[in-house]
Amino acid sequence: MNKNLEEQRNRTIGVGPGKVRKVRAAKVDKTAISPYNRYCDGYGMPGAYGNGYVSVLTVSVGTVKKTDDFLLDGIVSYDRAEINDAYVGQINMLTASSFCGIAGQVWGYDLATHMNIADEKEQPLFDVEQFDGTPLKVYDAKPLLEAGIELFGTEKNRRFPTIPGAHVICANKSVTSYRPKENRPLKEGEAYGVWSFIAISLSNDRDNCADLFIEDAGLWTKNDNEEDLKKFLEKHRKAVAWSVKECGRDSHVVFDRTYVGFAYTIMKPGEIGNALTCAPYVTLARDAVPESGFSSLNQLTLNEWLDEMEFKPLTECTQK
Repeated sequence: MNKNLEEQRNRTIGVGPGKVRKVRAAKVDKTAISPYNRYCDGYGMPGAYGNGYVSVLTVSVGTVKKTDDFLLDGIVSYDRAEINDAYVGQINMLTASSFCGIAGQVWGYDLATHMNIADEKEQPLFDVEQFDGTPLKVYDAKPLLEAGIELFGTEKNRRFPTIPGAHVICANKSVTSYRPKENRPLKEGEAYGVWSFIAISLSNDRDNCADLFIEDAGLWTKNDNEEDLKKFLEKHRKAVAWSVKECGRDSHVVFDRTYVGFAYTIMKPGEIGNALTCAPYVTLARDAVPESGFSSLNQLTLNEWLDEMEFKPLTECTQK
């Protein structure tokens, strides 16, 4: 164990020379630093400093022109979804279902807080009543999705992506479909478009309860009108919120708020499409941690972090 970390732990629990164990640590160690300078790593991998992890929200789509091998087409479209928006390419994605626990923190909310959240400028899209009568306010996840792009970067402008070949536990779901080249009725499994959702619901007692991820993905089979698909997805946000409050009912967890976002695409005739929702659980690259230490990320806004990293914003909402 690192000597400084061991001393800190001993002071907390009352052990060491001439002392006996009295109480367990009052706070959970949420430090989450990877062994690599420029790369994040998957949670639970060897060499990390600290017991914590960071949840990063991403949601994206990818397409490819159909060949004579649907399986390979699906692989390529999935790979393209991984590299669009926030870059999460070249990883071994391990599926988790699907919480950010007491040792976890959300990038863009807890760490390097997005300005729209820090300034409380965000307005809820709607609210739903939870099992105890408390209103659950539902917000657009765009600030958190943008924060993920600012951390990992994009395929053409990579910042602190996960190390190539990393084993990364993720809350994830995906769907793959084919839009026929011919103008004919759709067969089972075919679609005009694909879509995916991600939502994170923050508990109102985060010292004792986990935050909840909801992932959803599906096919759009009604028509090839993008506006109709978007209207459906905007309405479908209420179904996602319903699932949140029902999961809360099951464990008697009340949520303070939910952030929900989606991605979609209408495939061109003859294309395979994939919609992916993915929230990696990572430890942060060493160079992504300010000189003032990991815990200082809880006081920094995303723009302040960008300034310290000497990065120019990649996304619209981070423009000053």
